[in-house]
Amino acid sequence: MSETTFGNQPATEPLFGRLLTAMVTPFAADGSVDEEATASLAAELVDRGNDGLVVCGTTGEYSTMTDEENARVFQVVKDAVGDRAKIVAGVGSNDTAHTLHLTELAEKAKVDGLLVVTPYYNKPTQAGLLAHFRTVADAADTPVMLYDIPGRAGIAIDPETIVELAEHPNIVAVKDAKADLAAGTDVMSRTDLQYYSGDDGLTLPWLSVGAVGLVGVTTHVDPERFRKMIDAAVAGDLEEARRIHRELHPVAKATMTRAPGAVAAKTILKWQGRLASDAVRLPHVSPTDQELALIRSDLEGSVVASTIS
Repeated sequence: MSETTFGNQPATEPLFGRLLTAMVTPFAADGSVDEEATASLAAELVDRGNDGLVVCGTTGEYSTMTDEENARVFQVVKDAVGDRAKIVAGVGSNDTAHTLHLTELAEKAKVDGLLVVTPYYNKPTQAGLLAHFRTVADAADTPVMLYDIPGRAGIAIDPETIVELAEHPNIVAVKDAKADLAAGTDVMSRTDLQYYSGDDGLTLPWLSVGAVGLVGVTTHVDPERFRKMIDAAVAGDLEEARRIHRELHPVAKATMTRAPGAVAAKTILKWQGRLASDAVRLPHVSPTDQELALIRSDLEGSVVASTIS
């Protein structure tokens, strides 16, 4: 176990690792899940510095996949990676019963963690969120990472709600995608929850206040550099971490602001020759010509320019 000196991070390595890519799910040109490409991408990401992977999350387009497809991806990635990295399965939905079913499927694959998103569209009360997350955590034998993303879910998990949820022994971490460092700091100061940045461009600020790592999408594009930034921050080398953070800014801009993350990531992976198909499922569509031009413009002159064709 390594000790850390940056922010108020714990002295031991975090439960799910420090660098986790929220993987895309590769589809063949006909829209079917490409299991061979999925396994290959998972293994490559681990080879290049990821010590964790999130599968079938938002970026994995799980909501347009059948339960059977999700279950297969859980197993395919677990088989491809083995014990070399932690596998966190996205099992959240806006239906608690469905989340419980996905949890059962994920646990059959012997994943290491469960990513449970705030129920979307329904917009439950905070009491409803407490009941939802507790019900899942009660039923699961696998540790739970809460996923707080009001931009997609329509509601945030209030800090007081997260503090209450932290009392559950099976709720151990938070992926924060609401960009509220003050709220996160408040929760971290009152709980033992491990926080992960859910905003690629805010990873360094999150690390500085005590987050333990990143669940990212841009990490598909340049995993080594994200690994170096996180390691520098953990080692207390703020100057080096800041330098890499600035290098990664246009890459994050290209991946996260021009088109949905799953769409942009698959596009860039195809340009890099790492995916044969950049197919997505409706309601996602391929980038428009204007979006493609913006993505390419962001990457030209960036630290990854030489990797794209």
